[in-house]
Formats: sequence, structure tokens, C-alpha cells
Amino acid sequence: MSRFKRADKVDSLAGFRATNTEPTIPQGLLKAARKSGQLNLSGRGLTEVPQNVYRLNVDTPEEAQRDVSFGESDRWWEQTDLTKLLLSSNQLTQLSEDIRLLPGLTTLDLHDNQLSSLPSALGELQELQQLRLSHNQLTSLPVEVCTLKNLRSLTLQQNLLENLPEELGQLENLTELDLSSNQLKGLPSSLGCLTCLQKLHLCHNKLSCLPDSLARLTNVKLLDCSNNQLTEIPAGLSEMLALEQLYLRHNKLRLLPQVPAPALKELYVGNNQIEQLATQQLASLAVISVLELRDNKITTLPEQITLLSTLTRLDLTNNDISTLPATLSLLPNLKMVLLEGNPLRGIRRDLLTKGTNELLKYLKGRIKEEPEGADEGPTAMTLPSQARVNVHNIKTLKLLMYSEKQADNIPDELFDAAADEAVTTVNFSKNQLSSIPPRLVEFQSSLTDINLGFNKLTCCPDICKLLQLIHIDLRNNQLSDLPCEIRNLTKLRSITLNYNRFKSFPEVLYQMVSLETVLLGNNQVGGLDPSRLLKLVHLSTLDLSNNDLLNIPPELGLCASLRCLSLEGNPFRTPRAAIVAKGTDAVLEYLRSRIPTSAPLP
Repeated sequence: MSRFKRADKVDSLAGFRATNTEPTIPQGLLKAARKSGQLNLSGRGLTEVPQNVYRLNVDTPEEAQRDVSFGESDRWWEQTDLTKLLLSSNQLTQLSEDIRLLPGLTTLDLHDNQLSSLPSALGELQELQQLRLSHNQLTSLPVEVCTLKNLRSLTLQQNLLENLPEELGQLENLTELDLSSNQLKGLPSSLGCLTCLQKLHLCHNKLSCLPDSLARLTNVKLLDCSNNQLTEIPAGLSEMLALEQLYLRHNKLRLLPQVPAPALKELYVGNNQIEQLATQQLASLAVISVLELRDNKITTLPEQITLLSTLTRLDLTNNDISTLPATLSLLPNLKMVLLEGNPLRGIRRDLLTKGTNELLKYLKGRIKEEPEGADEGPTAMTLPSQARVNVHNIKTLKLLMYSEKQADNIPDELFDAAADEAVTTVNFSKNQLSSIPPRLVEFQSSLTDINLGFNKLTCCPDICKLLQLIHIDLRNNQLSDLPCEIRNLTKLRSITLNYNRFKSFPEVLYQMVSLETVLLGNNQVGGLDPSRLLKLVHLSTLDLSNNDLLNIPPELGLCASLRCLSLEGNPFRTPRAAIVAKGTDAVLEYLRSRIPTSAPLP
């Protein structure tokens, strides 16, 4: 009988220890945390934070109560205050006010839980520098969080926030703020007080305007406002002196923003409603390198495009452009022009498939008085291997180029010249390469664009290590398949595979949901699976021209995201050539009409 009473006594203290239904924290882990100051409890299925975690620096360790003999390395009274607590990927629904018992925390990671609110005691963690709260169910941010004067990084993406406290501007040392994927309809004007901010993520909200106070954020280098409801951009953005990257994709802009920010190098305004490019707007982009205008309604590319002398990449995919100005070829640094999905006249399609260099040569030939080519300036040097290295391209444009050399390898001197440079673009096209240059991995943290077209590649496993890649050009090689590891390139948006040896749609591409453009023309593709293609929800351009498709599955018509579908030059009988000639919308409508009515729609 007395034993049951003792059991009752133990149960009465259940609030101070982990219950049987919750994973307990191994004492060894807590002991190590007292020495290191770091405790990682991520992915342990916790529904609440055990009390002994909150009291880690308060209570006497359990082992001290059992054993009075300690070695030199086990002096618990010399323990280190907990500075880093990682609780991500659990099932936490709340955080106790007892979090105040850990005042030494500099990093608190609570991302990927089920938190719907936060304790006011968070405001007492005055040493906190990183607070990660993404992927929860927060509907508001406590004012107390805004008192954390040492906070450097605050990540709140993927929550349910509808508004933010005006006190947010008190976080004067914040350098990174991520508010993406919430329900925000407006922003506090105090946002402009965050003058140390360098990265501001506002994408995937419901913003219809931006506060004028953004102009005071003179240290912001990256501003992402994609996937909102913006119809215009405040003129004050030109005062953001450090702004280098501006993302405005998927909004409701009708004009190219006039943003004369002196450092702006990359402007992304794809998927808007822009119809024309005015001289005034183009002239404001003084140092622009990347200009993305895809999926708009632009009908004309003006002659004033030549004002963009620093432009290296121009994306005009899926617009309504019918002619190109010959002066486009005079842009001295232009390396990539994307034109798929435009009703271009007077330019043969096979010329477009040969790449930017051939297109620019053709346009240059249309200029009556072609200016004499200037000699390489003093920034070019000849190395022992006879490789010509343009130091200006490497240091200023972050471009590594070794094209049209008919070389079977890339000289080490070229890579040596680019050492310690954050190269973003590589062009090794028109050589005799039979494998991916192994030293490309040296740029794996920065490389976003690679052109290996017109080589002799039969496989490309090493390209899978370049995890930042957004664009890949592998046209005119000898590829028949892609490595499954290429699915690790989660940022990849376009891949060009024309003129290879593919006999089917590459299996791994069905898994790459980030893809927007897939060019597979002039291969031997005999079929594709439309039910799997439907999962590529961002796919807007698909080129399957000049392949071996004997039939086009009607379900392909359900791919609602497609804006440019090229099927000409295949041996199928339906749809008829007359329908194919009418363009993508007509083909998709025809295919949908051929789906049996009894067939369930996916």
C-alpha cells in the first residue's frame, strides 16, 4: 500500500519533468550542453520543452546529487551558460515564460513547429542575436520581441502574420529580416528605422504598396517583394544606395520601375503586366547586369536598350516582341539573351537555337556601318597557355569566359585568375570538352548561370554539385540522360538540352518543381508523361520540336502554366499542322477537347 502512495507522490511532480508520452532528454546531452553552451533538440518529436531544459543553468545537475567526487573535466559548478538552443522541427505548440531562465541565449531556433503565440518573456533575452521562427502558425509578433536590441537576424517566413507592431523599428541592429509567405497587407512605417538592415524578404504576401520609409534603408543590398499585389514602386527606392538585387516578380506592375539606385545590378520584374519600356526607365539602370522581363506583355524592344552598357543577361521570354533592334548587338557585355515564346519575325528559328553569340552576330550584320572592333584593353592579359583572361569580366561582371577555343580542357590559369572571386556566370561553350571541368566546384557557392553548349559531353555528374545554379545550357552535346542528383539543384529555373540524344523526357526533370523553361528540341524524344508534367507548376516554356513524338497525350492540355509549347517537326498526326501553327493556346485548347469526358481530371 505504501508503494502506491509513493507512486502518487511522484505523479504530483509531473509538471517538473517530462511525461511518459514525451521523449526525455538524455542526461548526457544536458551534461554536454553545460560545458559547450549549446543544446540541439531538433527533430525529437517534442510537444513541449522539458522543464529541465529551461532550468539547465539554474538547478544542480542530477549527477551532482548522486556523486560528490568529480574529475577536473566534470566540475558542474564551472558550467557555461546556454547560448544556443535549437528546437526546430518538433511539434511545439507553445513556449513557456520560463524561457527567461536562459538569459544568455544568443541563438534561439524554433522554426518548423506549431507555435501560434510567443511568450512575452522573450523580451528578457537581451543577448539574443538570432531568432528563427519560420514555418509556424504565428498570427502576431509580441511587442516584447521588438526590445531585443542585439538582434541581428529575425526570420518569420511561412507564418500567418497579418500585421506587425510599429515598435518593430526599435530593432536597430537587425541586418536580416524575413517576412515572406505571410498574410501581410501593409508594413509599419517604422521599418525605415532598421538602418543596419542588409537583406529584406517580403515576398508572398498581400502587399499593395510599400512604405516611403524604405528609402532610409541605405544598407539594404537585397530586397525581395515578389508575389505581392504591387502596382507601383515608391520613387524613394532610388535612395537605397547599397541596393544590388531587387525582386518584383509576380506583381501587377504596368511600367518598368524607374529605380536609379546607384548600385542596382539585378532587377527581376518577370510575370507582371509591363507593356512597354520607356527611355527614362532604362536610363535609370546605370550599372544593371541582369534584367529579367519574362512573362510580361512587352511588344517592342526600343533602340535605347543600348543605354544598358553593363548588361550581361536579358530575359525576354514569353512576351509579344515581333522584332529586335539591330543595335542590341552593340551592347559590349551582353552574353545571354532569352527570347523563347515571342512571335519574332524575320529571324529564323534555327538561328535562335544556336545561342546568343550567333544571334548577336546576325544582328550586327544588319547594321550598315559596323563599328570597328576595339582591341582588348589593358585588363586582358595573355597567359603561358595562350588563354586570354579578361580580368575586367572576372572582377566586375563576375563572368568567367573561355568560348570558341575548340579546347578539350580549360586551362588552370583561367581558374587561378578567378580565385577568390564570386563568379556567377561561366561560358565554356563551343569547345571540345568531354567532361565537366572539375575546378568549377570552386564556384559552387556563387555560380548561377553556366553555358557548356556545343561540346562533346556524354554525361554531366559534376554539375550536380553547383547548388546555386539557376540556368543551365547544355545544347549541342552528346547527352542521352541526366544524373538523378541534378534534382538537388532546387533553384534551377531553366535548362537547355536542344540537339542532344535524349530518347525520352529526362526522368529527373519531372521532380524539379522550380523549372520554368525546358528546351528539348531536336532530340529523339518519343514520349512524355503529362500527369507528372502537371507537377511542374511553374513550367511556362516547353520546347519539344523536331523529336519523335508519334502522339501528343490530350492530358498535356491540362498544363495550365504553359505559355509557350513548341511541337512542330514531330511525326504525330493530331493535332494537325494547322492547329499547331495557331500557337500554344490553340494547341492546349484542342488537347483538352480530346480528353475523354469519363476520365477524371487530376
